[in-house]
Amino acid sequence: MHTSLEIPARSDAEELTCDVLVIGGGTAGTMAALTAAEHGANVLLLEKAHVRHSGALAMGMDGVNNAVIPGRAEPDDYVAEITRANDGIVDQSTVRQTATRGFAMVQRLESYGVKFEKDEHGEYAVRQVHRSGSYVLPMPEGKDVKKVLYRQLRQREMRERIRIENRVMPVRVLTAEGRAVGAVGFHTRTGAFVTVRAGAVILATGACGRLGLPASGYLYGTYENPTNAGDGYAMAYHAGAELTGIECFQINPLIKDYNGPACAYVANPFGGYQVNRHGERFVDSDYWSGQMMAEFAAEVASDRGPVYLKLSHLPEESVSALESILHSTERPTRGTFHAGRGHDYRTHDVEMHISEIGLCGGHSASGVRVDDHARTTVPRLYAAGDLACVPHNYMIGAFVFGDLAGADAAQYTRYEGELPLDQLREAHELIYRPLRNPDGPPQPQVEYKLRRFVNDYVAPPKSGARLSLALEAFERMRADIAAMGARTPHELMRCAEVTFIRDCAEMAARASLARTESRWGLYHDRLDHPQRDDASWFHHLDLRKSTTGAMEFTARPVAPFLVPVDGFTPAGGLSRHLGEVHPEQVATAGAREAAPVALRQEPTATGTPAHADADADTPATPRLLDLLALTEGEPELSALTPYLTDPEPTVRRTAVTVLTETVPPGTGPALAAALADTDADVRAAAAASLRELVETLPLEPALRDGLAAALSEADPVVRATALDVLRALRLGDVELFADLLSDSDIAVRIAAVRALVSVDAAGELARAAAVEPSREVRVTIAKALATAGPDPAMAHSALAELVDDPDALVRGAAYEALGTAGCPAALAARAEAALADPAWQVRAGAATALSATDPDVAVPALAKALADANADVRKAAVLALTRHRATEDARAALAAATTDSDADVRAYAARTL
Repeated sequence: MHTSLEIPARSDAEELTCDVLVIGGGTAGTMAALTAAEHGANVLLLEKAHVRHSGALAMGMDGVNNAVIPGRAEPDDYVAEITRANDGIVDQSTVRQTATRGFAMVQRLESYGVKFEKDEHGEYAVRQVHRSGSYVLPMPEGKDVKKVLYRQLRQREMRERIRIENRVMPVRVLTAEGRAVGAVGFHTRTGAFVTVRAGAVILATGACGRLGLPASGYLYGTYENPTNAGDGYAMAYHAGAELTGIECFQINPLIKDYNGPACAYVANPFGGYQVNRHGERFVDSDYWSGQMMAEFAAEVASDRGPVYLKLSHLPEESVSALESILHSTERPTRGTFHAGRGHDYRTHDVEMHISEIGLCGGHSASGVRVDDHARTTVPRLYAAGDLACVPHNYMIGAFVFGDLAGADAAQYTRYEGELPLDQLREAHELIYRPLRNPDGPPQPQVEYKLRRFVNDYVAPPKSGARLSLALEAFERMRADIAAMGARTPHELMRCAEVTFIRDCAEMAARASLARTESRWGLYHDRLDHPQRDDASWFHHLDLRKSTTGAMEFTARPVAPFLVPVDGFTPAGGLSRHLGEVHPEQVATAGAREAAPVALRQEPTATGTPAHADADADTPATPRLLDLLALTEGEPELSALTPYLTDPEPTVRRTAVTVLTETVPPGTGPALAAALADTDADVRAAAAASLRELVETLPLEPALRDGLAAALSEADPVVRATALDVLRALRLGDVELFADLLSDSDIAVRIAAVRALVSVDAAGELARAAAVEPSREVRVTIAKALATAGPDPAMAHSALAELVDDPDALVRGAAYEALGTAGCPAALAARAEAALADPAWQVRAGAATALSATDPDVAVPALAKALADANADVRKAAVLALTRHRATEDARAALAAATTDSDADVRAYAARTL
């Protein structure tokens, strides 16, 4: 059977030219393109999917893990934290770039319209998840980040300098004259051969998420975005760049049977935590690291397993907030998954498991070696994002290094020489080889086999014997990969990805074999070398492609630290060339007396399932087609107005979406007007759009008037949205907000409380607390009184009433608020007595209140609280004692807490001392 797709001749290649070529349209790639264009370069952005919804960021982002916000954290503390988490094997100069530039990046993203959680006064609501330093900045509506960035790319000034080519997949970076000069690939819809001539190349293709095979067996059911198949790792390697830390795998806690994160980062600030089947916290590690994963894996494998994310003890408002974030931002299918099993966070804790292995700089430390300007070891070749080895760099680090790469690369202009013919020939063969053998083994079968070997031989715990068997298997699989068949451009893309996965698998196995020690907890656990060996291996392990085509290694000493960290004293020095790393001799069961008779191979199955790739939201009417066509340009509001008032609700709702994407002048008032639409779906879309765009809307009277009018609408979603937007834009006042304290809807009253906090209306809040019937609203008021207004006496008076509330959660919240608002002597006496309250939430809040009172009163009471039966109360007591640690008695109590049975209590106490 002949293929229906013709193999294009190399001479028929479509040649593209640019100053800066960006490969990958995700987090780092988008920022690199924007910055390079801002610096005057002509930019070409290649994306094998579509930039609108490509990359890991498009899957949703629930928060920033490394926001160093002035006043809440210090860059040096963050650098030290990452150094400890990575066992000292870091280039601090790169980590420090994220630490020092991250806040400016948060503000830049905010100017684009990305929203980060803020308190009622507009301050960033950074939360402490690690036991030292507050770096986690939630993004409750993080599902929209990629949409915001795409909107930025499509602005007129950007479109003049940035050319986006979607559905083009590079397979190799081209090099000449000792530097990167372009790339070569193909179009994943037409199959056309494509070459690019560039002045500089930025690789931003993300992690290698499709390395190990998920426990589910689904090829694309991975923790990381499954489209990230290690493309950039392979392209950098074949271009001659050094990679580093490839033996340090990424492994994550997951929901059992669902390859989505269990999201302790999100749940912890709400009071969730990890427990074993006995309900005990067990993780002693103070950072999300390989050591933490080692503790996690040991607990799962022990008789104390399985392991759970505990949420069932949380109050309704916390559970509802978690559902809103986890079921929309992080994984839209997550709610469906739990519902299908009849599970609810209110009644069921979430069973956790361990992900497949992957390679990732952003969540671990394996990637392309870069300096503090994102330059690789190949001149004019850059790497950024999860592809680059900047340990635990996360989203903000990807943006920072995308920005650094774009700024540095913008100095170069396009290459004018001949593109290297030998490299073009090899790339052409790599791309189109499967078309010559359309009846060969299909890609899913070959990929499954390859990744099963990764699980069998490379996943930790590792051993020299298994890693050696892995190398034998990967070498044999060269023939299987060469024999793969394809018939369509889409299948060509998948076949090319398998070659990248095989390259990454070999890198992972050889690097793991080379480092003859155990380090990074579960990430590199060698059974045959179980100890950490700083004398020999306090080095980066770099790998590169030698002139003979072999994989060779160098042990590079860690450079002297910019920020001293106890326990590590790198001295720098000369690198140690290791050369090639060969497999060990692996014993067999013994020699056979006679070789077995070779079996005849059965022919493999032919054909593959068709891949449906049509857009799911195909327009249903000509009217919608006309409207959607407007998104390709820059329509003025006048062009969209007829659609916003169309008789058909579907058209109006789509018009709101187009308006949100294009944002012409007048968008804010138009969306505010749409809050009064007769259709609930249109109103909901307008409300969501206002929340999405709130950081970028001009402060104009028409917007305030429209939002103020919306406060009297019948729809509570509209009223709550109007309150939140008025508060965020500082367009409201006490009189406007106070009227909504008596609203019939609880969510609206909660929004009114937050709005009143923003204008320091403590008096109104205090009066509302006395008459409010809803527990959820009273809890919100109690928390709000911690920071509402310059008059602490007013807050103390209201909190004095709330600590006698009949509901335990309200009492707990009121005592906790005293820890921020200050706890005068009369209330301190009541807090001390509340340490005997039957409800653990009240006891924990009372301990927090005592952190803000006289240590002579607080320390003895808190020392007794360290014997409380509830671990959360003991943890609150430890945290309160840290504020009194100047006293000898407090330090003695904290020292005693380091032997507590609960891992959190032990770790917080130890960190303080």
